[in-house]
This record gives sequence, structure tokens and C-alpha cells, in this order.
Amino acid sequence: MPTMSELVTAHSSQSSADDLNWLHALLNDLQLLADLAFADIVLWSPSADGGFVAVAHARPSSAATLFYRDFVGQQIKPDWRRLVTDAFERGEILDSSAPDWFEETPTRVRAVPVFRRTSPSAAQQQVIGPIAVLTRHTNLSEARMPSRQELTFNDCANDLFRMIASGSFPQLTAPTGPRRGAPRASDGLIRLDVDGITIFASPNALSAFNRIGFSGELEGESLAQVVTDLLPQRFAVDETLPLVVTGKAPWRSEIEAKGVTVSLRTIPVFSEGLRVGAIVLCREVTELRHQEQELITKDATIREIHHRVKNNLQTVASLLRIQARRSNSDEARESLTQATRRVSAIAVVHDTLSHGLAQSVDFDEVFDRVLMLIAEVASSHGTRVHPMKRGAFGILPSDYATPLSLALTELVTNAVEHGLAEREGNVVITAHRSDEGLTVSVRDNGVGLPEGKVGSGLGTQIVRTLIEGELGGIIDWHTMSGRGTEVTIAVPFRFGNDRD
Repeated sequence: MPTMSELVTAHSSQSSADDLNWLHALLNDLQLLADLAFADIVLWSPSADGGFVAVAHARPSSAATLFYRDFVGQQIKPDWRRLVTDAFERGEILDSSAPDWFEETPTRVRAVPVFRRTSPSAAQQQVIGPIAVLTRHTNLSEARMPSRQELTFNDCANDLFRMIASGSFPQLTAPTGPRRGAPRASDGLIRLDVDGITIFASPNALSAFNRIGFSGELEGESLAQVVTDLLPQRFAVDETLPLVVTGKAPWRSEIEAKGVTVSLRTIPVFSEGLRVGAIVLCREVTELRHQEQELITKDATIREIHHRVKNNLQTVASLLRIQARRSNSDEARESLTQATRRVSAIAVVHDTLSHGLAQSVDFDEVFDRVLMLIAEVASSHGTRVHPMKRGAFGILPSDYATPLSLALTELVTNAVEHGLAEREGNVVITAHRSDEGLTVSVRDNGVGLPEGKVGSGLGTQIVRTLIEGELGGIIDWHTMSGRGTEVTIAVPFRFGNDRD
């Protein structure tokens, strides 16, 4: 299914980047509007032919949906077109004059023009639009006497609709992205007046505050005073908290007391440019925060393990290097030097993993560091090598990075030691990544393989074991007449997250 940006861009030539950003901000709260209104909410973008196309749809979690089939990307129904067109052209909120029937279900449709503001500053802002139309589709077949909570939720929805039609919602100073555990209407809702006094608190909101030590009724109380009394004396107060609990800023904050954490989100309510109150959403997120803390602790532990493994490998490499210097046999010295290089290549991967949270690495960064090890090999053989990397490896999981870096180290080292021994030349490493896997070629312009035969030494055995055994790939050696040797390896991706 195409994204909202793709739909808007495809059907309208008038929408600007600022319009799209505003619609994306509105999209983040489309579910909140559906839950508050107990209705399906559809966002319509004007199309070049004078009609409208559905670019987003939110179904209510607080009531049964009317639209079981997704019609995002479709043109507006003829039954709704006149109402939506009038709301767009007049820039006013309009309601259907008679029930609209959808699949034998009576509904009421409200069309809300979407305006945007150019700046959060009242002195500088301009109202642009309409840039789209939002429709609310209410199911009339389930009409009954609404509860006080339902009436309050609907009032909150109508306040937000009026703010959308005046360019006051979404609010430019609100957080730009959703935070894990962000409260929803069903989690708990508190309605404040302009002075920050609670005029309504849903049962779930009251329960959340009861868990952090409040015993009483929130209604009639100053939310700021309630929160102040609940906080421990030595509690480090988030600087955003006072503005959130007084309803003055569209921000998020958290309260922590008695081992319980409650997340708060405030939406100031404006009418004709003046703040008249606020909607405060709240949610008890203790378990979520505990899980996040556990993940942070585990990530730190894993990074520390990688750091220690890297240190241990560097120690081993240093010991091997010392042993090589003291060896009296050229063959033993060469073997220890090669072992040092292999251990150092593995250490590079662990060093990279120790700096990040994810168990994956930017292999281009790893390989650039591995290439630095080749300079040591070239200098010890009296060779001037010009290594060049083409293409990109991208992000790879650590279980790919370690064997691949070791195998490529062997291949490039082999090109330097044998193909370019005692001469100047080039080694070109080319990486090509696709959805199916990774293809890498190592090519030198040296003497080529003797009689086209693949070597049978330890380095070749290591490469075969790593590429064919551990990574399930294939490897091909071939000599290019008078142009050196090229080795190509192809490694398939085994898991979907290998493509990250």
C-alpha cells in the first residue's frame, strides 16, 4: 500500500513539503481523534481532478468500526463529495443534514477542513489552507444514552476538530515523534480548565494516580498541586513537568512515586487564539520503563563484553607478535605473523560492536580498518600496494561480520603476498549488495595463479571454511590472462533482519 506522502504527491500538485509535514503530524494523532470521537476518521487530500483521495484512516478502539475494508488510496464516494467539497471551499466545519447510509448502516458525517500555521510564534504565524479535509463517520445504529465519560470524550474531540479547522492542532511545539508507552485516550484522560483545575477525570486516570499514592477525587483539585504533593522531596523534577500538569504546553513528562511511573501528555485547548483549558492523557508505564531499563543494562553489558573481548584479542595479538620476533625460524615467524593479523581482524569487529547498541555493524567501517592491516603486510614484503574499495557492504549482523572480515583479510593478504610479491600493484575490492545477498570480488593485477591452480595452504582452507561452511556462500578463484587474479565470493542473506 502506498504511503500518505506518495498518495498526496501522486494526486495533488499543490501540496508543499510544509503541507506534508503538517499532515504527517496530524496523522500521528488520527487514532486519538478516532478514540475520542467514537468514530472512524478519514483524511482526504484534494486531487488534481477536483475530487479527493483518502490518504489515511483510523478506526476507533472505543467503538465498532464502520469500514471493515480499507479504502485508503480510493477516490471519495459520491455521497460524501459534496459535503467535503463545501467544507474545503468554505473553510468551515460542516455536518451532514440527513443520515448517510453506508452498507445499510445509518451514519452521521462531519467534514473538518485542515488548516496549518507557518510558525509557533503568535506574532509571526500565518494560517494556510485548507490543505486537506478530515471526516468523522459516526455509527447511529448504536445510539443510546451516552455516559458522562462519552460526553466528555466527544467534547474533547470537538475541541480538537475546531483547532484543526483554525490551524491550532497539531501543535508545532509538541514532541516530533511518538515515545514508547505514550498514553492513549482509553488509558486515562483528565480535563483541565484554564486555571489547571480538574473538571473531569476518567476512572483509568484516577486509578493511575491512586497507584502513585493519591487517595481522593481528582475533580475540583489543581492537578499541579496534586502532583507536587505526590512527588518525593528529593525527586529531580523534569523541567517540562510544571508546564504539563498546568496544561500550558503540548509536551510529555513522567511522574515517579512509590515505585510507580505515570506518563503524561498534555494538549492545550485553544479557542479563538486563547487557551481555554487542556486535555491531559495519562498512562501507568512502570513495567515498560522497567523493561527499557533492563534492555539498557543488557546493552551496556554486551558492549562491555565486546570491549573486553577486543582487549583480550589485542593482548593475544601482542603476545604472538613478541613470539614472532623471538623466533629463530623464518617459517615459524611467518606463521605467527599471520596468526597475529587474523586475531587483529577479529578484534576490529568486536571493537566496532563495543561502540553501538545493536548487534550489527557498519561493515564498510570495519573493512576500512582491516585494510590498514594490509599496509603492514605490504611493507614487510617490500611491496607498494594501492588498495581500492568500490561499492558498499552496508550493515551486517555480527555473525556475518566476523567470518567475512577474516576471509577478506586472507584474500587481500594473499594478493599482496603472492600476486604482488616484490612489485607494485593494485588490489581492488568490489562489493555489491542486493536483497538476496552480498557479492564481493578481490582482484589484483599481479602474476596470477600458477597454471590457474587454486592454492591449498592454510589461508585458502580458512577462506573456504568461513565462506562455504559458516556463511553458506560460494567462492570462485580464476586467473585473468596477463591481468592477475580475481576471487569472487557470494554470501546469501539467511534472515530478514540481515537487510537492515
